[in-house]
Amino acid sequence: MASVAFLGLGVMGYPMAGHLKNKGGHDVTVYNRTSAKAEQWVAQHGGSLAATPAQAAEGKDFVFSCVGNDDDLRSVTTGAEGAFEAMKKGSVFIDNTTASAEVARELAEAAQSRGFSFLDAPVSGGQAGAENGVLTVMVGGDEAAFDRARPVIDAFARMVGLMGSAGAGQLTKMINQICIAGLVQGLSEGIHFGKKAGLDIEKVIEVISKGAAGSWQMENRHKTMNAGKYDFGFAVDWMRKDLGICLAEADRNGATLPVTALVDQFYKDVQAMGGRRWDTSSLLARLEK
Repeated sequence: MASVAFLGLGVMGYPMAGHLKNKGGHDVTVYNRTSAKAEQWVAQHGGSLAATPAQAAEGKDFVFSCVGNDDDLRSVTTGAEGAFEAMKKGSVFIDNTTASAEVARELAEAAQSRGFSFLDAPVSGGQAGAENGVLTVMVGGDEAAFDRARPVIDAFARMVGLMGSAGAGQLTKMINQICIAGLVQGLSEGIHFGKKAGLDIEKVIEVISKGAAGSWQMENRHKTMNAGKYDFGFAVDWMRKDLGICLAEADRNGATLPVTALVDQFYKDVQAMGGRRWDTSSLLARLEK
C-alpha cells in the first residue's frame, strides 16, 4: 500500500481516484477545487480530503493530477499552495491531464530541481474507461520513476507504456487524438452516405466492421450516432482543446495536419449548433443539419 494524493475529481479523476483506493488498496487523500466533490468522494470511498494541493501532497509517495488544461495544471503544482511546495524528496508526481508537451517538460524540470520525479501520463478510454478501470496510459519521464509508479497506475489502467522522456506521453496522446478525429469524421460521413443511399445502417456496420474499416469508434458509437444521440462520452469542448494542443505542437515541430485542422473546424461548427457537451461522434449531426 502506498500513500497517494489525487488532485482533480472531474468525470475522469473521480473514478480513477476511486480505483486507487478500492482496487489498489492505497491510502488516498483527495483535493478538488470545488470542495463538495471531494467531500462526496470521501463519503463514497473513504480516505481523506485536503483543503489545498500542497496539503494533499505533503508526505505522499505518489501524487496524481487530472485537471483541465496547462494553466490548471500549473495552478495545482507550482502555483500558490501548489503540490510542488510539499512534495517529499524521492516521491513521484503523475499527471493524467491532457496538456501540452511544453508544460510537461517545464514541470519535469521543476520537479527534478526539488528532488522528486514528474511523469506526464495522459489517458485514453473516456469516462467509461475511467469508471471501469481500463484506461490506456501514455507516459513520458524517467524510467526509474515509471517503474516505481506503474504498479500504482495499474489500479485504473489496462495498458501502461513508457513512451520516452518528459513530454513523450503528451505527444503520444496528441497522436491518439489526431487519429480519432479522422476516424470519427470518416464514420460520420459513411453513416450519412448510407442513410442517403437508403441502406440499413445496422446491416452495413455488421458487415464492414469485420473488415478493414473496423474500429473502436465504429463498434462503440455507430448505434448511438445512427439514433442521433450524442451524450455517450468525450465532449466536443474537450476534443477542441485537445486538437488545439495538437495543432500548436505541429506549428512547433513542422508537422502538416490538414485533416486534423479541418475536423477541428467541423467541431467548431458543432459547438455553434449548441453541441459543446455532445460527445465527439456528433460530427454526424453537422452533416445532417
